[in-house]
Amino acid sequence: MSRYTAITPADLDAMLAVIGVGSVQEIFDRQIPQAVRLGRELDLPHGLGEQDVYEHLRALAERNTSTEDELSFLGAGMYDHYVPALIDMLTERSEFLTPYTPYQPEISQGGLQVMFEYQTAISELTGLPVSNASAYEGPSALAAAGYLAKLHNGGGRFVASAGLHPHALQTLRTNAHGYGMDVVEVGLTGGITDPEEWAAAIDGDTSAAFFAQPNFYGAVEDAAALSAAAKGAAGDGAKPPVVVAQVDPISLGVLRSPGECGVDVAVGEGQPLGNRLDFGGPSFGLFAAREEYLRRMPGRIAGETVDVDGRRGFVLTLQTREQHIRREKATSNICTAQALNALAGVVYLAWLGRRGFVELGELLLARTHYARETLALLTGVEPLHDRPVIREFAVRLDVDVAAVKRRCASEGVNPGVDLHALSGREADRGGLLVAITERRTRADIDRLAAVLALAMAAERDSAATEAVTV
Repeated sequence: MSRYTAITPADLDAMLAVIGVGSVQEIFDRQIPQAVRLGRELDLPHGLGEQDVYEHLRALAERNTSTEDELSFLGAGMYDHYVPALIDMLTERSEFLTPYTPYQPEISQGGLQVMFEYQTAISELTGLPVSNASAYEGPSALAAAGYLAKLHNGGGRFVASAGLHPHALQTLRTNAHGYGMDVVEVGLTGGITDPEEWAAAIDGDTSAAFFAQPNFYGAVEDAAALSAAAKGAAGDGAKPPVVVAQVDPISLGVLRSPGECGVDVAVGEGQPLGNRLDFGGPSFGLFAAREEYLRRMPGRIAGETVDVDGRRGFVLTLQTREQHIRREKATSNICTAQALNALAGVVYLAWLGRRGFVELGELLLARTHYARETLALLTGVEPLHDRPVIREFAVRLDVDVAAVKRRCASEGVNPGVDLHALSGREADRGGLLVAITERRTRADIDRLAAVLALAMAAERDSAATEAVTV
């Protein structure tokens, strides 16, 4: 028997005999043209035994640094929130952990109800009447909203605020290129989307207008004004653009909902809701919309019904993936719904409750304000903007950010995200994005300030010494 599969040589011979070939190689020979073959063995080492594989993977894992190993203020879309033991207990139950897609409702009521309850929670958070049963992750959800708008409006342009997360903006550009559409980027003024440039960029050929709330730099945007301006800028006789907001779900405990602000589609990264960082994933994407866009939404939607005996039940109501319908009619070709991660999200929201969710947002407001005020007192630190913030804020350092981060890391502190390294924008050079969660106490913030001050002073001294030496 193979070390990794259950197929024995006898099994293989039997299968080959049934299809009428003498070897697996013969199958490849019949199907793959010579012109596209590599023509040599792959340059791979020999396989290892299970114990050796374990030791190798353990050694690789030890090279990582987790938020349990350092005091981390990283954010930019992924956040170190506390995840209660309740979530692990429920998501590790076999009926949630191992089942396949719930095609058969008669044996999938638990999974379908989870999807339904998740959709209900997201609709309540966003103030929008319909939600799908999750998307792959945040950036792909934003791009899917673009495709929805293209199908709805048929315009040839997207207008996007520079305050979107750079990864989401890049994903939108990649997908728009495939649609044959242009993406017009609107700059920021004072940390928020420039309202005049925003209105001027939108015309009758604009399928969708995208902004983030709060934006990538932590600033709270005037969502209602942006939505109204977008819908009023299309011109007489033209379909107004679909207004898409990229939202941080945690912020919705203290901000007006996207639906209240006139947003048509709300998307976002669901990781902050009960999902750990886990070295980058997996996570899940939020996607909620007004009812008029229901049949153009990607993914799956679970619905509530009654059976022939009048008992409450759940079914898959809409499935818009190419896996289920004609490819040209599909609104998504991503077949991963991330239902297990979405389960963690709805358990987390239920665990917090309505009041607890608001209290979490208020706690983040207070600690983020304290952190920004504390860091702003340091020599060489200047806030990037003075807009209201909720859980994240940007500052500019007068020394090299990457060098300062290395010095802080040696003291067990990760001060935040190097804005220029993540976005690639020259305007972001010197920028540091600092994120606060409920796991970062006032004492932790004070330690960040102390370590950051020493690291910046040491970097200035080093730069001065190098200048004298040269």
